[in-house]
Amino acid sequence: MSQALYRKYRSRKLSDVIGQKHITDILEQALKTGQIAHAYLFSGPRGVGKTSIARILAHEINSFEYSGEDSHLDIIEVDAASNSKVDEMRELTDKVAIAPTRGKKKVYIIDEVHMLSNSAFNAMLKTLEEPPEHIVFILATTDAHKVPVTVLSRAQKFVFHLVAPETVAAHLKMIAKSEKISIDEAALALIAERGGGSVRDSITLLDQVQNLAEAEASGGNTTITREKLESYLGLANVDMVKKLLQAYVGGNNTEAIGQAEEFFKSGLTPEVVAGQLIRVILKTGASGGEKAAKLYQLADKLTEVGRSNYPEVKLLAALAG
Repeated sequence: MSQALYRKYRSRKLSDVIGQKHITDILEQALKTGQIAHAYLFSGPRGVGKTSIARILAHEINSFEYSGEDSHLDIIEVDAASNSKVDEMRELTDKVAIAPTRGKKKVYIIDEVHMLSNSAFNAMLKTLEEPPEHIVFILATTDAHKVPVTVLSRAQKFVFHLVAPETVAAHLKMIAKSEKISIDEAALALIAERGGGSVRDSITLLDQVQNLAEAEASGGNTTITREKLESYLGLANVDMVKKLLQAYVGGNNTEAIGQAEEFFKSGLTPEVVAGQLIRVILKTGASGGEKAAKLYQLADKLTEVGRSNYPEVKLLAALAG
């Protein structure tokens, strides 16, 4: 079985990480000067590099080689979602007094740290307050607001950002070239958009789309276009989405409703259509004026489609004005 692309192209050093230069530059300087904190908190959306940077930093602190699949006794990874109880945290903190076997520091990476129970946080806090010299904690979370202030105050905090679509698209282009995946620029831009600022999710989507394209071509080579990608992902054609919105803004509600019904006939759900309409509105309606105001009012109505018991009717009613 071939290796998943997100694993194959996982960052191996800090300079490889995409879109988090405001963090990697500081950490690289800290490594050069030896100013290593006893605790770090990495917070931000999923799939933007928190765990990757945690692993790289742990290896760099100890001058260990890192290939992405390494295992060292001095680097301990804990999934807080599966080890949230106080007894499990006490067992971990009881071991911090043990010196590292090979490295300079014993590094604990605790992923999704916000999942710890209050009792587990209190057990960890005792160690954070008076950490042994040889211990480094790297805490990662998608919900920093759920981490107690007492823990936050004892860690050096780094906030990760969603990665800009153009940055993700450029990275996907590099991967596609390396993997000899034939895909056009518009399709790469759509994958980056659907990835929502997550590099990992975008690479995974590229992998899935390539597998679909290969299956469709029976192993032969085929170029993945935006149109093919829209079909693979069950999306409406973006040009037709724009045409619908033009009809709506122009007061031709009957044409807009007719186009929406065509989307439904092709198998697209109202939720998917509403989501695409909102995306296009947010991209194109920012110029201001009466038309933009009308589009934003429509977008507000479309946000209710997914919550309705009758989403198709809700979407058509929104387009009816």
